[in-house]
Amino acid sequence: MLAIGLLMKEHRLIERMIKLIDKEVQEMKGGKPPDGDFIDTAVDFIKMYADRCHHGKEEDILFRDLGKKNLSPEHKSTMEQLIKGHIWGRETVRKLVDARSRYVQGDQKARDEIIGQLEKLVKFYPPHIEKEDKHFFLPCMDYFTGEEKEAMLKECYDFDQKLIHEKYKAVVEKYEEGG
Repeated sequence: MLAIGLLMKEHRLIERMIKLIDKEVQEMKGGKPPDGDFIDTAVDFIKMYADRCHHGKEEDILFRDLGKKNLSPEHKSTMEQLIKGHIWGRETVRKLVDARSRYVQGDQKARDEIIGQLEKLVKFYPPHIEKEDKHFFLPCMDYFTGEEKEAMLKECYDFDQKLIHEKYKAVVEKYEEGG
């Protein structure tokens, strides 16, 4: 149960960021130019925290272990939907990064695409999180023994410990390669 509590706690921070993204979208719809620093921060948050950290634990630990269980058809279908949602989110962020790059290079039409991609993320995350919190995580804990739950929690903590090193190693390697 503790591993699920950790994932649900991460959901609360993601929800807070989504509210900030929504505020930015509303301001842009009101005529404010895209705030490149905010967009870069939002992209980094979604890529590193929501996707790599949070979805990484879901996919690499929870879903992996659930895949070894005899899931009900409903739970199996829900897990597949959640994974597809994660893939969709990655593609949406990729499109956002592309639109931001084109906007910086002077493509004014990319502004609408930035708004559109941000809006997609704002609409995606709340129902995705609700599905996980209320309809998937808790019922799926019944598939695990107490020892399995403890092992997942330890693996989640170990996973988090590696992330900061992974991120900044990639930063250094990028610049070492001229980049």
